[in-house]
Amino acid sequence: MEIAPKRTFAAALDWPGWCRPGVDSDAALAALFENGPRYGRAVASARLGFRPPRDPSALRVVQRVKGNATTDFGAPGVEARSDRRPLDDAERRRSERLLRACWRALDQAAEGAAGRELRKGPRGGGRSLAGIVRHVVEAEEGYLNALGWKPPKAGRGAFAERMADVRGAVLEGLAASARGEIAPRGPRGGVRWRPRYFVRRVAWHALDHAWEIEDRMMG
Repeated sequence: MEIAPKRTFAAALDWPGWCRPGVDSDAALAALFENGPRYGRAVASARLGFRPPRDPSALRVVQRVKGNATTDFGAPGVEARSDRRPLDDAERRRSERLLRACWRALDQAAEGAAGRELRKGPRGGGRSLAGIVRHVVEAEEGYLNALGWKPPKAGRGAFAERMADVRGAVLEGLAASARGEIAPRGPRGGVRWRPRYFVRRVAWHALDHAWEIEDRMMG
């Protein structure tokens, strides 16, 4: 549980991407439980045996951390104690499968919404479909910087090529970080993201926007 004054996130540490917000802990846990089947469908292609709980009582809170401005803004922004553990090869491969599944869910949502209008917010706001996908890719470039891995240079080719390059860099950076090849601090002393938190953040963001697309489709 990542708790800030205005927003709380409940995240399943063993299942990156299964992470939902609420106005408080009870609301966040309820949202996490309610989204269990949806998460299961999203990561089914990873074939890792996820089964959503049948009752909210099956969810067990193992840690509460103080959130920050990022939490209140709308993203899980604080690592858990378990995020500090090393990521061995088997866990890294599992993480890669989950990341690929989350990306696939985003791609399928975008494909399903192609040519369809997305509902606007109450004040007429909200990114376009292309804007959502571009936002996810740009955010992953920022996440790579936070990890300490250089994002690929943006070329003049098709956006799909850029997206593939960034996703490839995410997997490369994850592997390098898991092997201990990235210094824990940057040249200016800033603390870099650990691999487990990196995976959780990337997976959450991809699925959050995949579900946004699905929820905003009209007709």
